Amino acid sequence: MSYLVGLTGGIGSGKSTVAHLFAALGVRIVDTDLISHQLTQSSGMAIPAIRAAFGEQALNHEGALDRSRMRALVFGDAAARERLEAILHPLIFAQARQQASAPTDAPYTLVVVPLLFESGCYAGWLQRVITVDCSEDTQIARTVQRNNLDEAAVRAIMARQLGRTERLRLADEVIDNNGNLERLKEQVVRMHRRLSVLAAESN
Repeated sequence: MSYLVGLTGGIGSGKSTVAHLFAALGVRIVDTDLISHQLTQSSGMAIPAIRAAFGEQALNHEGALDRSRMRALVFGDAAARERLEAILHPLIFAQARQQASAPTDAPYTLVVVPLLFESGCYAGWLQRVITVDCSEDTQIARTVQRNNLDEAAVRAIMARQLGRTERLRLADEVIDNNGNLERLKEQVVRMHRRLSVLAAESN
């Protein structure tokens, strides 16, 4: 079985960039955001439960999850958010386990999970967890630029995620993404070497 490393971080922290850097070094990536999109596309495995829980209005004309409408609903309704997460998180976790169990020549597998600590599914499954960290101001600036959201909307998302201090406390490894891309690459290369050794020793 592949050595399993989790990768998480708050919105705008740079998880995707870090995952791409690890992939370029030959690490297998399991992307739970991609899994979530597959589960909620037309005829995806999560669609029947979403339809039963939220009705046809939760779906677009193609029968896939209407993401913008659902985002607006769950931001204003904690019970609706919990209901959606109760549908999605176990399905995402099951798919992630399936992908991670497939044979691979990679030295280890990196499982990218935005809500890794929040979901409660991953404790005890992953050998190490990396948190990508940056200042909250940097998170906001990146997300505003990338997602075309205003600052208030980004702060609302951040308020529903685990706080920065708690994420850092729970992590085994931290990648600091307050600097430039070269500094980020250097950290990833160093961490990759260390994780490759740990993975080899675990086999």
